[in-house]
Formats: sequence, structure tokens, C-alpha cells
Amino acid sequence: MELENIVANTVYLKAREGGGGKRKGKSKKWKQILSFPHISQCPDIKNKINQDFNYVFDQQPLGRHLFIEFCNTKEPYQRSIGFLNAVQEYEITPEEKRQSKAEEIFEKYLQPDSEHYVTHVNGNQVKEIKEIMGQNKSCKALFDDCVRIVREYLSKETFADFLESMYFKRFMQWKWLEAQPVTKNTFRMYRVLGKGGFGEVCACQVRATGKMYACKKLEKKRIKKRKGEAMALNEKQILQKINSRFVVSLAYAFETKDALCLVLTIMNGGDLKFHIHNMGNPGFPEERAVFYAAEITCGLNDLHKERIVYRDLKPENILLDDYGHVRISDLGLAVEIPEGESIRGRVGT
Repeated sequence: MELENIVANTVYLKAREGGGGKRKGKSKKWKQILSFPHISQCPDIKNKINQDFNYVFDQQPLGRHLFIEFCNTKEPYQRSIGFLNAVQEYEITPEEKRQSKAEEIFEKYLQPDSEHYVTHVNGNQVKEIKEIMGQNKSCKALFDDCVRIVREYLSKETFADFLESMYFKRFMQWKWLEAQPVTKNTFRMYRVLGKGGFGEVCACQVRATGKMYACKKLEKKRIKKRKGEAMALNEKQILQKINSRFVVSLAYAFETKDALCLVLTIMNGGDLKFHIHNMGNPGFPEERAVFYAAEITCGLNDLHKERIVYRDLKPENILLDDYGHVRISDLGLAVEIPEGESIRGRVGT
């Protein structure tokens, strides 16, 4: 048994390092697997895609990337995207540097004599921003009205042009690839990383890309025995709706004869409970606790934006990645609240 563990660990570590070859864990047929279809094969995909600006730009990382690539081909669109990116950077700037960053954005994008001037921003709002900056009161929401106007501009004529461009055609081709059936043969399976109430979590690698994930296997017999069908479906539906750096992401979902499989972000750093009790002195220094609390709060905020309440917050469910950042995991007890409604209840153990 000990020898089997050593072999399993060695194979897993080799896979994490890219397999040691030029292909970095990719299959010999990776180009064939990831080849795009001709655009004539994608009309059905176009009808299925939500062609809404907010969906493509905010909820689809690939859609956002391709829309930005498209905007960079035309000067007015490029200025608008540059402004949005600058404001996004401004919003996470430390408070002591915020004033100088605000002045930099104002000079570059909101001054009429600047070559990057965003022409469709209202003069009254520019005047108001200038007055606030003059009082050294540059708050996080300083550019919110301007951002709303720029997004509205991009969502109309600009987005309509994007839908007719080669960039949207490329988006459809990616969506066609996304829609291809996923089976256990899509992956190489490695050692078990942990066990839970409905099954186990093991490491896996996508044959086409060499990318590592965690495969959460929910055994069908256990699910039926414990009447957990609704919980399993709920977790899958919530995970596929969330796109957050602070919540584990769902990359694939498939089923085998015996299990439902959720392929998730792999988190190699263990959970907070382990780090609190088993790494060095028990507990964390205050600075480290504040850092984790901030990232967990960001994750909860991203869930709340989608009207999702996370109801299983505990150290065991907060996982660390290779770089020491944390993500919220195990959304089986989370619940989505319909617009205008509220919820009361008790869950957990």
C-alpha cells in the first residue's frame, strides 16, 4: 500500500510539472482535439449564445478578451476600453495613492486636449469630478457615472459592430468547442486528494491542454441513499453561474456509470483548518488573518452580486492555491434567492 502511494504521488507530481516533455502534459493529438470548426458549422451556436453586452463582457472571460481585441482595432473604441481598464485599476489602488491615480486618469481621458479623450462623457460629470479632486476627496466611486456612460456607449453601436466582426465569429467557434461532449476520456485521472460525504476528490489533467484540475466525484448510490439529488444539481448550477477569483470555478461537468463529476479549480495548498492547527504555532498572525478575510469577503460579494447566499462558511471549506490565495469551495448548501424574495432556514450539521 505504501509503495502504491509513493507511485501515485510521483506520477501526480510529474503531471503537475508538465510531464517533463515538450508538450507539457498535452496529448499527441491536442491540435486535432482543439481545432476550430469552419464558421459555417456554427449557426446553431449563434442562436444559443446570449448576445447581450453584459453577459459577453462581464460573465464570459473569453468574450471579454475578444471584445477588447475588437475594440483595439478602432481608435474611439480603444479609448473607451482604456478608460474602463484605468478605472478598474484605480478602484484597487491603495487610498494614499488614489488621488494621484485619479489625476492621471482625468488628464489622460477626460481632458478635451488629450489624444485619449473619451468624447462621449458628459461635461457636467467631468466638472463634478474635477471639483471633488480639487478637495482631495477622491473616493472609490469617483468615476462611476462616467463608467456607466462609457459602458452604455460600448453596449450599443460598438457591440453591434462586434457581433458582425470576425472576433464574434471566433467567439462562436470557441463556444462550439465548449459544447463538445465531455467524458472521462477527456481527462487523465491521478491520486485521490480528499474524501467527502458523497464521494472523493482526485487530481485530473485535461488531455488536450495539459491543465490540472480537481475532479469531485459524487457517487450516485450515496446521493440517492441520502436524497442529495437536488443538492448536487444546485451546486453544479451555481458553480457554472459564478466567475470569481475567490470562488472555485467549474471547468467541466460530466457523468460516468457510477458518479457525477464536477471538474474544478485545483487548490494544492490545503484548507484553512489544516493551516490554523497543523502549520507552526496554532492560529495566524493578524496580518495574515486580515488578508484571508479580505479575499473571503470578495468571494462572498461576488456571490451576493448573483443573489447567491453561501451557507457553509467554515475553515474546512476555504482552500489555498499554490500562491497562498484562498477560494470558497463546496457550494452544495448555497442557495439562489429570486428577485424580490428573501429566505430563512437552517442548514449544515
